[in-house]
Amino acid sequence: MSNVLKAKLDALIKLKNTDKALFENPDPLQVAKIYKDEFIALLCALFAYGNAKNIVNFLNKLDFSLLDLNEKQIRKNLKGLKYRFQNERDIVEIFITLSRVKKEISLNELFTTAYQKRQNTTDAILVFMKKIQKINTYSSYGYDFFFGKIWQNMPKSPLKRYHMYFRWMVRKDELDLGIFTNIHTKDLLIPLDTHLFKISLTLGLLKRKIYDYKSVLELTKKLKEFDANDPIKYDFALYRLGQSKEIDTWALNI
Repeated sequence: MSNVLKAKLDALIKLKNTDKALFENPDPLQVAKIYKDEFIALLCALFAYGNAKNIVNFLNKLDFSLLDLNEKQIRKNLKGLKYRFQNERDIVEIFITLSRVKKEISLNELFTTAYQKRQNTTDAILVFMKKIQKINTYSSYGYDFFFGKIWQNMPKSPLKRYHMYFRWMVRKDELDLGIFTNIHTKDLLIPLDTHLFKISLTLGLLKRKIYDYKSVLELTKKLKEFDANDPIKYDFALYRLGQSKEIDTWALNI
């Protein structure tokens, strides 16, 4: 079955990992591709929870140039803006936090330096989260949800939005941006959401029945059997199978 599944997935990514396929349905990467900027892409990725159409509609309302303005201007220009778990204050503080980071260091340098110690992207995410906590002491449910929770030893969360950001920034093809050039695609982890989790169980790519970080590691390891150097190239195609509800029909032919 693995050989058949690999052949079908390889054929699928030729159809799905394209600019044309990306714009067939709403996706936050559509907005990130317009700007090709590491900070704007991070905002697009970390706001990417919930309905894809609503995510894109919200991202299109944002004035990303505020990241380069002073904090008084940020507060003034983000009045009245809310998104799901984030209220107006949360969104203001998110922009302020990232504007402070931007004045100090590029995300490419921050993430890459942390990654290179053990060739581990999860290490890089933790270093970033600690940087965020240090640079702005603000805390609320919406703000903390946006950036994520610092962990000890191993995260419980699948860290889907961060892994998706790394996919966008590290992989380079017609789909992804390839801005971070010193992180290897072999070290990327699958951006696992609940839909991809169910799809992976259906296809036999995943045996673990708990939606957590360990499932991310298990699924990534399985996909490395198909492509050891670029296992996450299958992410978008698998996600779209679920989004389009083609998965049941598609799985019957394996």
